[in-house]
Amino acid sequence: MNTPIPEIEKKQLAEIKAFQEQSLASFLSYLQAHSKFYKALFKQHSIDISAIKSLEDLQKIPTTDKEDLQVRSADFCCVGPEKIIDYITTSGTLGNPVTFALSENDLQRLAYNESISLACTGGNEHEIYQLMTTLDRRFMAGLAYFMGARKLGAGCVRVGSGIPELQWDTIFRIAPTAIITVPSFILKLLDYADQHKIEYKNSSIKKAICIGEPIRTANFELNALGKRIAERWNIQLYSTYASTEMGAAFTECEQGRGGHHHPELLIVEFLDEQGNHVKEGEAGELTVTTLGVEAMPLLRFRTGDICIYDTSPCSCGRNTLRIGPIIGRKKQMIKYKGTSLYPSAFYDILNTMEHVENYVVEVSTNEIGTDEILIRIGCRYIPENFEKEIKDHFRARLRVSPAIVLSSVEEINKLQFHENSRKPIVFIDRR
Repeated sequence: MNTPIPEIEKKQLAEIKAFQEQSLASFLSYLQAHSKFYKALFKQHSIDISAIKSLEDLQKIPTTDKEDLQVRSADFCCVGPEKIIDYITTSGTLGNPVTFALSENDLQRLAYNESISLACTGGNEHEIYQLMTTLDRRFMAGLAYFMGARKLGAGCVRVGSGIPELQWDTIFRIAPTAIITVPSFILKLLDYADQHKIEYKNSSIKKAICIGEPIRTANFELNALGKRIAERWNIQLYSTYASTEMGAAFTECEQGRGGHHHPELLIVEFLDEQGNHVKEGEAGELTVTTLGVEAMPLLRFRTGDICIYDTSPCSCGRNTLRIGPIIGRKKQMIKYKGTSLYPSAFYDILNTMEHVENYVVEVSTNEIGTDEILIRIGCRYIPENFEKEIKDHFRARLRVSPAIVLSSVEEINKLQFHENSRKPIVFIDRR
């Protein structure tokens, strides 16, 4: 039995907008009464919240960003310590990690989000999910997937990250139907299976929920990473995007045309550098207002992630807008020899190349104040003129070629996984 689509997600866009505007009024009143940060923001900018009646009126309120959270984290908390059930910390990819407090209501909201997100992928109570992401180290993702699967009525096997041998043993011992993992780890699983003659093509796995890395291009075709997986393993791949700050996810349905918005959980905007709304199909910074969050709600929070959106109805029955794959993070944009690039442009090329096992992209500032790029590549076998071949690929696709250092797979692993890392680090910004 398939989980029903929430009624609000089947409404027309105008009805969804009206629903959100009704929710917005009570949300602003809650911030005014309980948030030290937003109470001060409203006063500083002489904002009368009773005058904010439409989604368009939100532009009268300044945006919030990661720096605000890093500097004034405690001021965002709207409840006393007696109501806090769990503490979660962001990964700190772009700066100091931020600790988020969650109440019991927030945990239930998180479970609801993930249950309807897994349902987007065709999930139901008959599914068994193998969780290949950590449930500890104050990490939200593993907790969210576990609670979501539980609310869906599905089974969940908490294996955690890494250890291909244990992953395959679990698959053949318990027969899960789906895996939840970083997609690049799937390639490591397949390499291990090939080396140890594991008959994975006849396993119980039918689908993979791919987190943390894009598997599609802007036109929703599989990108290089997605194609490499699909060529080797005939399973359905689903892309999902989420963040700790918004406590919600955008997950693809079986049509594979972008991650669906859950309007009961988030108001979303897509902004340019000046804070203006971009048109549909144009790249903008995803900016969210978190409906239903009790402990640390956010108003017009700029995620730093750049993407496009699509409001056309989906044949799955949901009428909510969908977001495309994350093009890059605003702070990660690189200006190199007159060309503006995001790290994902390098990933797409490296993921297509034979003999490239792993890599790290490093960006620094040179003596004249411009960006320099160094790509460290791990290989088990280095063909003749391989460095030149790689540079030629970059020139052909991007018109520029960064510095290349060829290393062992083990050396790159050490850069990707430091002692406290919860996911592989493939971009290091030294600017």
